[in-house]
Amino acid sequence: MKKSFDFSVDALGVLARADARRALAEDVGEGDLTSGLIDPACQAGAQVVAREAAVLCGSAWVEATVRQLDPRARLVWRVLDGQRCHAGQVVFEVHGQAQALLTAERTALNFLQLLSGVATKTATYVEQVRGTRAVIVDTRKTVPGLRLAQKYAVVTGGGTNHRVGLYDAVLIKENHIAAAGGIAQVLARAAEVAARADFVEIEVETLDELAQALDAGARMVLLDNMSLIELKEAVRINRGRAILEISGGVTLDGLRALADTGVDRISIGTLTKDVKAVDFSMRFGAVSAVPA
Repeated sequence: MKKSFDFSVDALGVLARADARRALAEDVGEGDLTSGLIDPACQAGAQVVAREAAVLCGSAWVEATVRQLDPRARLVWRVLDGQRCHAGQVVFEVHGQAQALLTAERTALNFLQLLSGVATKTATYVEQVRGTRAVIVDTRKTVPGLRLAQKYAVVTGGGTNHRVGLYDAVLIKENHIAAAGGIAQVLARAAEVAARADFVEIEVETLDELAQALDAGARMVLLDNMSLIELKEAVRINRGRAILEISGGVTLDGLRALADTGVDRISIGTLTKDVKAVDFSMRFGAVSAVPA
């Protein structure tokens, strides 16, 4: 499968700056009335501390937020994206204009806690299937406007990205099949746009539908809400001809049993939809009227 998005350092910087601009506009509006009480000449240092164990993610978004308010701010990371932190650990230190740091605090921590939450949850699921062929995959069930940020967090936690949106891949579901007149018919139509898509995948709900899809040349099949017995039989019927993905009702408790059926991918909407934010706290140190 082709990769349709770029998580290089430069690309992350562009993405994070755009996200930070929107978030600060939402929070600051025409000005931070409270931080405006602080002398603009004051410089300050602060530490951000993890209050619980987590996989860290979101440093680019923190830096973009802080530097849009104080381009000369200095950030020193003690824990990098993808690394684990423990409760009470300092994850980064920042020095800059006191006003700017106070204004940036909530927005920066919002990014850090959300993206670290996604990365941490993903890492838990990835660990559960370790030793099997299955990879953990995200979905489009993301916070509006933060899809790429959350998909980056999934990768940071060791997971794999599904399609970004409706424009980069074909995912044929039951309503598409019904509207097109059948599995063979809709796959034939999909072949016409396959060159523009990262992949073409079709969802099936029964073993008979799987056989139809394979006979029609499907190379990627989503097995929706099948039992363990059906999944094992699907793997046998497939014989390696198509990539098999599981979707629907996946929980952590039942995850290992699903992976042990021999499927290739398990897609989980809760990685990005039902996220528990990681708790971080910013603690200010000495404040000086002398520019750093």
